Amino acid sequence: MRRATKIVATLGPASSTPEQLAALVAAGIDVARFNFSHGTADDHRKRADALRAAAHAAGRTVGIMADLQGPKIRIGKFAETKIPITAGQSFILDAACKLGDRERVGLDYPELVNDVVAGDVLLLDDGRTVFDVERVAGTEIHCRNRHDGELSNNKGINKQGGGLSAPALTPKDMEDIKTAASLHVDYVAVSFPKSGADMRQAKQLLMEAGSDALVIAKIERVEAVANLEDILIHTDGIMVARGDLAVEVGDAAVPALQKRMIRLAREHNRFAVTATQMMESMISSPVPTRAEVSDVANAVLDGTDAVMLSAETASGQYPVAAVEAMVRVCVEAEKSHEVTVDTHFLDQIFTRIDQSIAMAALFAASHLRVKAIATLTESGSTTLWMSRLNSGVPIYALTPRIRTRYRVSIYRDVYPLLTEYVATDRDELLWQAEQILIEAGAVVKGDLIVLTIGEPIGEAGGTNTMKIVKIGEHRRPTT
Repeated sequence: MRRATKIVATLGPASSTPEQLAALVAAGIDVARFNFSHGTADDHRKRADALRAAAHAAGRTVGIMADLQGPKIRIGKFAETKIPITAGQSFILDAACKLGDRERVGLDYPELVNDVVAGDVLLLDDGRTVFDVERVAGTEIHCRNRHDGELSNNKGINKQGGGLSAPALTPKDMEDIKTAASLHVDYVAVSFPKSGADMRQAKQLLMEAGSDALVIAKIERVEAVANLEDILIHTDGIMVARGDLAVEVGDAAVPALQKRMIRLAREHNRFAVTATQMMESMISSPVPTRAEVSDVANAVLDGTDAVMLSAETASGQYPVAAVEAMVRVCVEAEKSHEVTVDTHFLDQIFTRIDQSIAMAALFAASHLRVKAIATLTESGSTTLWMSRLNSGVPIYALTPRIRTRYRVSIYRDVYPLLTEYVATDRDELLWQAEQILIEAGAVVKGDLIVLTIGEPIGEAGGTNTMKIVKIGEHRRPTT
């Protein structure tokens, strides 16, 4: 069963034993997310080893994403763990308070007093509690509560409309980048970036740590939406992180923003992951709600590369069922996804030979109705470009580089296959490619495929040849 949209699953207490990981891999995960907000470096290392063993045993390619914690702007703790609050009640957020009571609570981020003024609106606990700021005095932010409810330890704080000055990369994140590099992760997700500069800094820190992991900008701040074009220039992919984003911009604005972000990512040759509460009811239910099914399907129809599960697989009661449900929804949604590849050629200008070859391969595949596109790739760039347009034809990335094999695992409609690439003779290499595709079950004798290759063989960024091949007609060269 071919599925174009990839599935990212967060690992945690419910999904870290060898048996649980084997079941998740068998269910169809393509990328495992390691949430660096929780766990130690040793925890992550053990989990990475176990995941790779499970994927190897199943013969599947499963990438690893390290998701950095980022700045956590939270209230402190209460003496009573949680307190009731009433509509109209005055309440103080006090950077000097050590242990909260029914009148005030401390701040893990004392700089908040410098970021707010009278008239600002603060949203706590993902917007369940709304505070109107009345005045700021020294270490105290005097607020008035809007709704009845309760407030408990360490709830997060967002400022409606954005404007918090906390840096995207904290000292903890900088250490975690070193850990991620030592684990040889494939992607690093940066939380709360505000501009392209934040992504440049993350890339620089990764490079200094000896990692070539792709970086993902999590779009969850108002400032990130305003600077989206700048961020896209300096990142490899984006995550539509709808939780904090909805709190800052308002939940009603998120669906349109999601569509815009996915479209812009594709136009900039970047990949997109759609995340947060996609099947949240499955934390405690074996089946998703109809609304969740529609949400996942709409993300697929928007053109997202991947959809992500968070607590559903990290701590939920039905992690494997959540993956299986997401697989079913993606497959069904893709059946109705309109193929519109030809319309994208009308206003495209290509300045690189390898990109032009990629687009030519898509055009030929679309018109000849070939069974598959095969890219013999070193870096994965040609594969990425091909996957940005919806051709309806599966793209097989044949690469001798293990790192490339895992990096392309998140691209929509791309299926990585590891090759030996021992041949330097072009005809021998093409024959090898045919055999790998046949062995993988991608094609059979008589199928038509489009194949791209670069010469000299083995050099990254050198795709310069497209060939239309009928499987079985190409004989192995004699030596």
